[in-house]
Amino acid sequence: MSTLEDGSQLVGRGNKEGAALFRDWFAELNETARTGGQAAYVFVMGSTNEILKTFDLPVVFPEINSLQTAVRRVAHEYLEEAEDYGYSPDICGYVKADVAVQLRGGEHPMGNLPRPTISVLTNACNTYIKWAEIWERMYGTPMFTIDVPGTRQAGKQTWAGNSDFEADRNYVEVQLRELITLCEEITGKTFDIDKFREVLGHANTMTRGWSRMLELNAARPSVFNALTDGTIYLGVANGFRGTAEGAAYFDRLVEEMEYKAANGIGQTAEEKYRLLFVGVPCYPIFRRFNELFTEWGGTFVNSTYLWFASGGTNRGFEYDLDNPLASLAEGMLVSVRDSMDSMFFQDDVLEQMITDHHADGVIYHPIKSCRTVSTGLADGRRSLTEKTGTPSLFIESDMMDRRVVSEAQMKNRIDAFFEGLVSRRQLAETGQND
Repeated sequence: MSTLEDGSQLVGRGNKEGAALFRDWFAELNETARTGGQAAYVFVMGSTNEILKTFDLPVVFPEINSLQTAVRRVAHEYLEEAEDYGYSPDICGYVKADVAVQLRGGEHPMGNLPRPTISVLTNACNTYIKWAEIWERMYGTPMFTIDVPGTRQAGKQTWAGNSDFEADRNYVEVQLRELITLCEEITGKTFDIDKFREVLGHANTMTRGWSRMLELNAARPSVFNALTDGTIYLGVANGFRGTAEGAAYFDRLVEEMEYKAANGIGQTAEEKYRLLFVGVPCYPIFRRFNELFTEWGGTFVNSTYLWFASGGTNRGFEYDLDNPLASLAEGMLVSVRDSMDSMFFQDDVLEQMITDHHADGVIYHPIKSCRTVSTGLADGRRSLTEKTGTPSLFIESDMMDRRVVSEAQMKNRIDAFFEGLVSRRQLAETGQND
């Protein structure tokens, strides 16, 4: 019997294989730390993984490392240690958790993390630059910042062929060439253009898989949970971008999702309400946070998190292997600009998500730790409601700090939200019957 014929081997395979790859990734980092090998510290928005993998540099994503401390319910220990060291309770929880990791010599719940040989960042998040300066002060390692021109005005994005876009793309490409030169100096390796093309080819495969996966979740019932399952997929999309393992994983993930969509296999026993999620998940009570919605038959079918935290994979941009470096510059410009737009110009994309994924409601989750993601969400919610009339819920907590997470208060508001959805549906059905 083939794998496709035996659905029991397919359903849930992506989560299991994703978790295994995640453990492999941290095992590599642990071994790099043990041997004192080189590593690059990067961020999800504009990681330049494609260049770094060409030089065989292991990549460390401090954002992912920090959220893992929260998922494993030890983030408070790291936050308190950083605050005792002098960091304010008001700043990004990801930063503070990472500072504590560094103060502990790389000690992390998933294993020891290597020190940075180089840090590479973009201006996609205003915290990135100050964060990387911490490593620069601690270790004296080079910090390379790529300045990516953002969208000048909502709805005024420019594209290839436009003179402004081409000027911006050339500006990014010059910086990427400088990064390659720095990587050659640090690693002692010569840039291999053929290997670079191979890396970009794997990234293209992953991008096609990601795009198809999101399309398939428009099925009724939806085939994966954009909040919980989506976080696993995000980890692979970032850590294994440009690798054969990452490409193969997304090929197999799409195979699973195609099977589930064709056979009507959903993420829950009964899907009553299809939801969109805006913001960053509540990791200190990650599983319970999701259950507060699934207990009412609510399922998350898409999220802005899968947008801005996917490292640009969501854009569906594929590299031109005949003109690889210019194409990488174009892809970085498109994806990082899009990530920035996701934080400030969300309405149009959310409107499209509501239509494409048949959403019944939108959950807004501003967090204490990240003003960049949370700024403007109240105004965005008001605007979206005026345009679409889609019910929405505004709940505040945090992605890291359990001290500001009140499960009881969230439950009360979530229950009230669903009671409203129930009444809304009953009224609609009554109106139809009349």
